[in-house]
Amino acid sequence: MSTSARADRAPTRLRVRTVARYAIGSLGTGGFATLPGLVLTYFLTDNLGVAAIVAGTIVTLAKIWDVVIDPVIGAWSDRSLHRTGSRKRFMLIGAFTLPVFFALTFAVPPAFGPVAGVICVLVAFLATATSFSLFQVPYIALPAELTSSYDERTRLLSWRVIVLTVTILLFGGGGPELRRITGDPVTGYLVMGVVAGAVIGVGMLIAARTADDAVAAPAAVEHVGIRAQYAAGFAAVRRSQPFRALLATYLLQALATGTMLAGAQYVATWVMRSESAVTLLFVALVAPAVIATPIWERLSRRIGKERAFRISSTIFLVASASIVLALWMPGSWIYVSVAAAGVAYAGMQALPMATLPDVISHDERDSGPGHAGTFTGMWTASETVGFALGTTIVAVVLAATGYISRTAGDAGTVVQPAGAVAGIVLIFSIVPAVLMLLSLLTLARYGLRRDDIDGA
Repeated sequence: MSTSARADRAPTRLRVRTVARYAIGSLGTGGFATLPGLVLTYFLTDNLGVAAIVAGTIVTLAKIWDVVIDPVIGAWSDRSLHRTGSRKRFMLIGAFTLPVFFALTFAVPPAFGPVAGVICVLVAFLATATSFSLFQVPYIALPAELTSSYDERTRLLSWRVIVLTVTILLFGGGGPELRRITGDPVTGYLVMGVVAGAVIGVGMLIAARTADDAVAAPAAVEHVGIRAQYAAGFAAVRRSQPFRALLATYLLQALATGTMLAGAQYVATWVMRSESAVTLLFVALVAPAVIATPIWERLSRRIGKERAFRISSTIFLVASASIVLALWMPGSWIYVSVAAAGVAYAGMQALPMATLPDVISHDERDSGPGHAGTFTGMWTASETVGFALGTTIVAVVLAATGYISRTAGDAGTVVQPAGAVAGIVLIFSIVPAVLMLLSLLTLARYGLRRDDIDGA
């Protein structure tokens, strides 16, 4: 990026329109991250009669596909930015195609049988994941190109997280409600897929317009093969110690939250004894998060993003660990622990996302501009790995503890063994708490501070 371009963007405050459009993109990213993680495994095990370990494998395979394509899409996005001056093209392709594939994922009826059902869901979800990556990778790259200000990036990402937390409530609570609206699980899942896919697509379309506000004057990006694109991604990880520390932290935390997300519906059904309790769990998570996000922004301005991030992570660790008490006394008190986790989750989303552009800017000073898409490709791949392995952990624990799968017609006839219920509690408490503890160790290695960004 030219010196004059940097000078133009450095002192300016982001326009409200830009912040609003970017934040609305969380309707897309939050919706896709929340609803499949919440209901897809449950859709396979409790609607199509698929064994838990197979259901987890299907979701994991789709996520592995994300990991494969995200670095490539990041390199494509960088080249598109150089040629056209915008990353918008890929974002629009993803926005227009995702609603169709998302609806098809949940359109598979139990009459297909477990084998055909698994194949159909896998193909549809792979296509959905591809569409999402075409949008997500350039979307995450935009903050580094919208402003170079340490605090303006926090402001931009804080508003995004406010919308994200509302989106989690919208999809986490509204999705299961849509599923029940017809009284028939088969048509209910189809209605949920159509409506949710449309809302996700609209959010993506609005956010794609943010690309028009980015400063697009990077250095030329060489056209290279796929192998070289992967090599560029790993080279970015090797040369940037702050990126390695932040990436490892975010990966571990995505794994922790992915595990809790995939386990939430099982907790509602078998620990709290109500399928609809999943809606209240999401209310307990999201309502505090909406209030807490501006507080985390103000705290980060005072003590720095890094210290605020550490505090939020510690709160989440304690809150999730406390839920293990449900092994002995399950009850509505779980909502209190989830609410405390919601306060922390707001910081865990806004602060690392606001820190990533700082890492990209720091790398630009040594390696030159034009690599934002490469960084965000590796970032989204890491996030995908976390959520994928979270689902895998849930599937493995369910299988190991004897969880009994069922079809839509068996809803009232299956009783889970005590070991399976205990396993569900552990994947919602101790497992994420241990992962959060590990993430605090990697976060301690992140060294960039405000003066490293604004001072430069």
